[in-house]
This record gives sequence, structure tokens and C-alpha cells, in this order.
Amino acid sequence: MAEKRGPSSVNIQAVAAQPSKKSGAPADQGKTPRPLRLGKDCEYEHELGRLQIELVKLHEWIRHEGLKVVILFEGRDAAGKGSAIKRITQTLNPRICRVVALGTPTEREKTQWYFQRYVAHLPAAGEIVLFDRSWYNRAGVEHVMGFCSEGEYEEFLHSCPEFERMLVRAGIMVIKYWFSVSDEEQERRFQDRMNDPTKRWKLSPMDLESRRRWAEYSRAKDEMFAVTDIKQAPWYVVDAENKKCARLNVIRHLLSLIPYRDLTPERLKLPSLDKSKYVRPPIQEQNFIPQVYSSGG
Repeated sequence: MAEKRGPSSVNIQAVAAQPSKKSGAPADQGKTPRPLRLGKDCEYEHELGRLQIELVKLHEWIRHEGLKVVILFEGRDAAGKGSAIKRITQTLNPRICRVVALGTPTEREKTQWYFQRYVAHLPAAGEIVLFDRSWYNRAGVEHVMGFCSEGEYEEFLHSCPEFERMLVRAGIMVIKYWFSVSDEEQERRFQDRMNDPTKRWKLSPMDLESRRRWAEYSRAKDEMFAVTDIKQAPWYVVDAENKKCARLNVIRHLLSLIPYRDLTPERLKLPSLDKSKYVRPPIQEQNFIPQVYSSGG
């Protein structure tokens, strides 16, 4: 199949400079383009759908070229990391793009080299791995809550930059996102979770304790950035005050980091069914679940 140059890999950068379709105002020349306003310059669902099509092209290019991509999602509790991950992976092949969200380490894992349990989930050729929280737990929750010793914390800050440089030298692209949200917005989202039975499971005593230790977490984050914001794997901060904007912005940024071509397969023709070679048993012999709901009409 002949490769098709994806104009999206260029347009994804230029679209923000386009004039508003509603106002018809010309784009400013030589100035930083103003952000597109949801509900005025573009609609969220339409823009998300357009970007998800580009993500499909990107992940097919990664598979085709045998690239190895790791994306870390870190940030405050309730900053919107999980919802951004869901929108990124929603239309992608789970065999190519997978999410890793590790729980509390087992007693055996606590005796291992700290990075060992994360290494087991790193991508092979043609894969993308998204870590919903990562090895940076040691610089954040473990350090602030006293789950690691001061020596283990200092060793992490010393080892982490070299660990990530080693991954890059091994051909793994390491992309790190930090989702930033104000304490007022975090409190609003915590209240929403407490009032919504379908979201209450997201809250834990640890989340509530993080509210009390806001300043300590801020200090830990700043110290972590000072050491681990390296040229080979820099931190990218996502303004997550508005979840929808944060999702679109992080997807656009991700698309801008990896040059890709459109390898969308050609449209296939569905063959007709040949039912003449087999007579199926009566459908009444099968066990159907109760039909509590049916289509209207």
C-alpha cells in the first residue's frame, strides 16, 4: 500500500492560527495565535472527534515504524489525568496502546529495585504505553506521606534522570505530562465526587489527606521538577482548570511531538454472505438473557 502524506501532521500545528469561522476575523500576523474558544470558535465534541482521527493515524504510524512511546500522566488528585487518558485511548487499538495504572506495591515488589515493576510494562516496538501515575510516586505521595525513607527519596532524585536518559538511549520516547489545577477547582471536583455515587469510588482517605498537605505536595513537585525536567525527557505542564480544554490541548500537543504519515487502510468491500452450505439449529434452543429493554417503535 502506498503511503499517503498526512496533511494533518502539518495542519495540527497551523489550525490554531486560522481565523474564527463564526467571526471571520483575520488572524494576527507575527503574533502568538490566541486560543480557540470552546463554544465560540469550535465545538468540543467536533474538535475531539477530529483529533481522535489524528490519534488513529499516529498510532498506526507508530505500529508501522516500530516506535516505542511511553507517556506519563502525573499531577494533583482530581486534575483530570484519567479522563484525558480515556479520550486518548478511546478510538485506539488496545493491542498497540495500553494503559498501566499500578496499585500499591506488594511485599515482594518492595524488596526490588524501585524501577523494576515499571520496567516490566515498558513498550516493545510498535507500542504506546500510558502510565496513569508512574515511578514519580516516589517523589510525590511516597515522599510526602512518609511511605519511603529520606535516603530512598534522595536516591530516586539521583537515579531518575539517568534512568530516563537510559530509556531514551534505548530508543524509547519518554513524554511526561503534569496536570495542574488550583486548590479551589480541586475542592469543587472532590465535592462533586462525594455527591455522585458513580464517582465516589475515586475518592480515598489518601486523596483527602492530600488536601491537608497541599503546601507539602507543592514543595515536592517543585523539587522534583528542578531535578527531573531534563532535555531528553522534559516535563510538559497542562493547565487542567477546564477539563475539556485540557483534554484537547494535551492531545494536540502529543500529536505535535511525533511526526507521522497517514497510513489509513484503503476502504474494503464487504463480501456477500453464503448461507447455502449450512443449516443452523433452531434459534429457540439457545439461552437468551431476559429482554428487559427493547428498541422503541
